[in-house]
Amino acid sequence: MYKISYPAVFFKDENSFCVQFPDLPGCLTEGKTLEEAYSMAKEALGLYLDTSKDIYNNEFKKPSKLADIIKQFPNEIVMFIDFDSLAYAKFTKSKAVKKNLSIPEWLNEEATKYNVNFSQILQEALIEKLDLD
Repeated sequence: MYKISYPAVFFKDENSFCVQFPDLPGCLTEGKTLEEAYSMAKEALGLYLDTSKDIYNNEFKKPSKLADIIKQFPNEIVMFIDFDSLAYAKFTKSKAVKKNLSIPEWLNEEATKYNVNFSQILQEALIEKLDLD
């Protein structure tokens, strides 16, 4: 999983703030207030990166430098928006997926004696093995 931040440009118009990510063509949103626009920008960034195939390979386009974006948009609000692919996946992809597994018969018998929840054990073991705490 991966963490990355992209610069977002906030444009004020009469009734709202529009937001664009210069590094990510088509990644746009808006909000009535700056706070709402910021929240919508986080959501838009997550949706944009999640629908990109590159997210699964942790291959993201390198973000522009803040100074370069400020030069391009000197009269606008510019700030970085963070994206954490693990946090995003936990929030948006929590639906259970059925998996088949094989274990030795003796281990199954022992675990059954103790009413072991195999799904829970597998989840915990995978989180530990993949260092996803």
